[in-house]
Amino acid sequence: MIFKYQGDNMKKKLTKWEEGWTFVETLIVIAIVLVLTSSVGFIAFKYIEKAKVVTAKTQIESFTIALNSYFFDNKQFPSQDQGLEALWKKTNISPVPENWAGPYLEKATPLDPWGNEFEYTVPGPNGLPFGIRSFGADGLEGGEALEKDITSWEN
Repeated sequence: MIFKYQGDNMKKKLTKWEEGWTFVETLIVIAIVLVLTSSVGFIAFKYIEKAKVVTAKTQIESFTIALNSYFFDNKQFPSQDQGLEALWKKTNISPVPENWAGPYLEKATPLDPWGNEFEYTVPGPNGLPFGIRSFGADGLEGGEALEKDITSWEN
């Protein structure tokens, strides 16, 4: 610090490094931070979509395990009218399960990661007892890449 004597008043003269950042320097730093943040955001968005696909597959696997437990107790899978809700609460829709010992899921039947209901069909495709499908990011049957349907009967 440099002090100049000016009569009885002492004034402090600041050196360059003590003055702080200029407005332009602050704007440059903010611009750099915004550029870095936006580039990371685009990369993260791609991984978020992939994570949604993995989440849908995991949810379908959870439904499959719950449906098998339901089958062991009731000697049949829930009907298509009863749907996946029959895994969470006992249904009054015929055929009413006599030995229902649920809930078979830890939480109420969730929506897929894109906010749509899973499709449950009985009997399932290819001779399977049931089928579960998420229509993916586009919410429509079919699609490609990340918009592709996620099913219990395909990998």
